[in-house]
Amino acid sequence: MSESFSRFTGTDNYITSAELRHAVDVAVAIQRPLLIRGEPGTGKTLLATAVAEDLGFELITWNVKSTSKAADGLYVYDTVKRLQDSRFGDHDVSDIRQYIQFGPLGRALTSDQQVVLLIDEIDKADLEFPNDLLHELDVMEFTVTETGDSHQAAHRPVVIITSNAERELPDPFLRRCVFHFIEFPDEELMTKIVRVHHPDIGSRLLEQCLAKFYWLREVKGLRKRPSTSELVDWIGALIAAGIQPGHIAREIPFFGALIKKEEDVEAVAGARMGSGSKWPSDNG
Repeated sequence: MSESFSRFTGTDNYITSAELRHAVDVAVAIQRPLLIRGEPGTGKTLLATAVAEDLGFELITWNVKSTSKAADGLYVYDTVKRLQDSRFGDHDVSDIRQYIQFGPLGRALTSDQQVVLLIDEIDKADLEFPNDLLHELDVMEFTVTETGDSHQAAHRPVVIITSNAERELPDPFLRRCVFHFIEFPDEELMTKIVRVHHPDIGSRLLEQCLAKFYWLREVKGLRKRPSTSELVDWIGALIAAGIQPGHIAREIPFFGALIKKEEDVEAVAGARMGSGSKWPSDNG
């Protein structure tokens, strides 16, 4: 299952830090899952898309929910369909294999080509979910109990796992992962990210938008600070409405695109009153 080592360089649509690129390279080189944490909206999920695009691999996504079971990621035995087929007598139900449906992990392990497997928001599932994946992620093989068929990956997938830190992950699981925390972008990196999405934005408008955005993120008591994706959407709304830089200097149009909780609206109002009832400009 040894794969040639490919370096991740990012894509035109996904701007990364050098540290994140190195983390991807290490995970690929030592064939370990890459566990990604960071604030919501910092591009954790999109990283897998970028890695797949850059390396030329298919992306298989497993969106984890609170009801997800690790076994379902391997395969599901559709007993209901088999029962229905047997009742109506128009199918040969003796071959159980036709009722086995591979899940995302099963498809990744049985693929003819190397793929990128995204296990998205693993912390949404119960505490045992990560532990139940340990064997398969270690040996890259599984057995279908109902048929006795054993499947071993011919090509070890690049596994990227995201977490929003809703709950702690078990130590045995963490030991098997390469970990990286995506730091929130500074203004220099954020400028590059915004220009990817809005290449024609004027420098003055961008300066004003970033000044308001980072001021909002520093307001004390915010329960949900505005994220990168919300900044990009907000700027898109401003451009569509033809808002000028001078307008941004005086207020924050489409405020609800950035601040989403009532108590945060009150916190921002209090911070504004503390600065003399004026929105701070990009010069402070």
